[in-house]
Amino acid sequence: MSAEQDVLAASREIGKTVMAAADETEKNRNLSPEIVSQMKDAGIFSLCIPQRFGGIEAHPATTLEVIQNLAYGDASAAWVAMVCGATAIMAGYLEPGIAEEIYGQKGVITCGVSAPTGKACRVEGGIEVSGRWQWGSGTTHADWILGGSLLVDEQDKPMLDENGQPCHLLPFFSKDQVTLLDNWDVIGLAGSGSNDFVVEDAFVPEGRWMHFGVDQPRMSGLYQFPLLGILGLGVGSVSLGLARHAIDELIEIAGGKIPASSRRTLAHRAYVQSAVAEAEVAYRSAKLFVKDSVERAYDKAIKGEKLPMADRAELRLAITNASRQSTHAVNLMYNAAGGTPVYNESPLSRIYRDAHVATQHIMVGPPTYELVGRVLLDMDVDDGAV
Repeated sequence: MSAEQDVLAASREIGKTVMAAADETEKNRNLSPEIVSQMKDAGIFSLCIPQRFGGIEAHPATTLEVIQNLAYGDASAAWVAMVCGATAIMAGYLEPGIAEEIYGQKGVITCGVSAPTGKACRVEGGIEVSGRWQWGSGTTHADWILGGSLLVDEQDKPMLDENGQPCHLLPFFSKDQVTLLDNWDVIGLAGSGSNDFVVEDAFVPEGRWMHFGVDQPRMSGLYQFPLLGILGLGVGSVSLGLARHAIDELIEIAGGKIPASSRRTLAHRAYVQSAVAEAEVAYRSAKLFVKDSVERAYDKAIKGEKLPMADRAELRLAITNASRQSTHAVNLMYNAAGGTPVYNESPLSRIYRDAHVATQHIMVGPPTYELVGRVLLDMDVDDGAV
């Protein structure tokens, strides 16, 4: 088998492992070192790392399927894999020597947050960064952590880039430069360990960052996909995995549960039958839209072409639709199950909570429809927004 097929097969087995450990993972609010080690050994964190640095450089469709397999078992594990994979796309943008310094390490894990809530100042030999970031998924396990930052002048005012926009940098910090906070207390994706993290006056040498919206990828294929698009595809894939599990779980419940005041199983009720059918079509159609959009975009990306705005907009639409339709499917299954999922011991309980937290991610939020609508209507749209 190829390296991609090996990781796909491993992700199915690890999906079973994380499902068995899901209660403990949620209780600890983080993945265990043992699970992270299994994911690392399977190559899950290497899927988006260039082959020249020892990575797999997988077709994005493979990575998305791996994330769905993990999400079926436990969305928190999939969420960490998704964030780390999206961050690794940075390898295609960094100066080759810097990229090798970070991604040439065997089994390296990188993660981070692109939102520019840090401030960077120019100093001799690089920049000095201070800031605090939310949603630090995977930071407990990472070797390098990225934190989006605005470049500011001596008066603490944002500096503008060549496009007249605030200069948005994505610098990498070594693990010893970062302080992790213990504040991840949430209703869903609790096991993702997405704590806030802080750096204070952290020195980042010249070139160990990407200038977001200005720097262009230095490699073809996977690295021609927009950074935020890859992140969004991962979010949508987590949702798809949750939807598949919810449908399967409801079918199992319906086949054995006999509701109060009834002599027949839940499966005999018409509204349950309709809900299962509606959820199935929501899941399958959303997944096919993502697959079609990714395949067509990748055909251009492997030629080294920058993806046109229309293709990038379609990717954003496909992933937002996947997240929204998947959560709709989860809602249908949750409601059809009656009182069963109100108990935390029911897998549907966690699936429901995880699905609704995933849908809150900015990459799949309602504003995406407005953005894509403007593109479809041939209106002016900031190129960096899609």
